[in-house]
Amino acid sequence: MKPSVLVVGLGRFGTAAALELMSLGHEVLALDRDESVVNDIAPNVTHAAQLDATDEGALRSVGAGDFEYAIVAISSVTDASIFATMALKNLGVQQVLAKAASKLHGSILERIGADRVVYAEAEMGARAAHSLSIAGVVDYLDVAPRFGMVKIRPPQAWVGKSLKALDLAAAQLSPVALRRGNDVTINPSLDTVLAASDELILLGRDQHLERIGR
Repeated sequence: MKPSVLVVGLGRFGTAAALELMSLGHEVLALDRDESVVNDIAPNVTHAAQLDATDEGALRSVGAGDFEYAIVAISSVTDASIFATMALKNLGVQQVLAKAASKLHGSILERIGADRVVYAEAEMGARAAHSLSIAGVVDYLDVAPRFGMVKIRPPQAWVGKSLKALDLAAAQLSPVALRRGNDVTINPSLDTVLAASDELILLGRDQHLERIGR
């Protein structure tokens, strides 16, 4: 059975996380101080409640300490996310992922016990930048400084050619997976011939990814 997850803060990030967790088969308790957003999400999650997540007593009253995982999705009000993270760790939540608005905010969250800090706006900005510099990009994931994984639709010049003919190794790119319709192939064969509707996942340095389609 998949673990239950507590989601604190139901802005875009928190709501998206809660709904995706539900689709993955987790039970979700969604919390926010705004009654209207709680009412909006309530039909789509396991449980939803209106409360102030900076109040450790209020969190205890809904059984927050029984959760192994929690997402603190508040970032616009930094003190609220800090106090909510502290309260959850005090209650014994083992893994707390917290969203940060800045490096300073993230540093504070790490110091008070957040197990993982994410910078959603910064990550989306980086993805947007790469979407302009890599031909046919669908999505981009930063793996290390100047090193990434990209999902692309094959450039027109690649369509009808095999991975062997494209000689991606010479371009210092590694094909990780290929999606064709609903089928996904991990480490596709070099004999695979690309179709225009395929989605190919490649791993490599940014400078080499940016040469795709040139």
